[in-house]
Amino acid sequence: MIKVLLVDDHPMVRKGLTFVLKAHADIEVVGEANNGEEALHQVGSLQPDVVLMDLMMPVMDGIETTKRLKELYPEVAVIVLTSYSSQEHVLPAIRAGAVGYQIKDVESEELVRAIEAAYRGESLIHPQAMNQLLTHVTDQKGNVEEDVHEALTPRENEVLQKITEGKSNKEIAGELHITEKTVKTHVSNILSKLDVHDRTQAAIYAMKKGWF
Repeated sequence: MIKVLLVDDHPMVRKGLTFVLKAHADIEVVGEANNGEEALHQVGSLQPDVVLMDLMMPVMDGIETTKRLKELYPEVAVIVLTSYSSQEHVLPAIRAGAVGYQIKDVESEELVRAIEAAYRGESLIHPQAMNQLLTHVTDQKGNVEEDVHEALTPRENEVLQKITEGKSNKEIAGELHITEKTVKTHVSNILSKLDVHDRTQAAIYAMKKGWF
């Protein structure tokens, strides 16, 4: 069962999402929040697997909420669900730690696939948002490596450095005082952001770039 928290300041949006997701036996909506601050409290108490995060909200917006959430609860996957698909929204969301980015006109089945993918540590990004990411990469040819490095959170950088030292997940967990499950989540995020298939490729990539 995938536990999902809905974060959106529009009650009708939350109601519609709940209706759609209840039709799927492997997904349970465990709670709702109407702003980022409330979302952080809800994540702490409800411990969802996946958070569907709006961007434009009062009190604390989705970008800042995602950043804080990933710092506090790195094992929780965040999927941005918004009406905006421009670079100034997509790039900050991915850099903040969102594993997925979907537009609100997405088909219900595609949203469910995105939730299931996030639960597995994988990423599904709406074509409109992906176009913005690809455009950004094309426009910033000389800075691609720096952009990738910046996309890693401080904790992900620590885990990646341990990987380059040949440490196992168990050893990394012990040295960083976190659980093996959390390490696995960080490793999945690192592989996704570096666009590599395994930890060996990640280590080689980091060493070639001279990051450590």
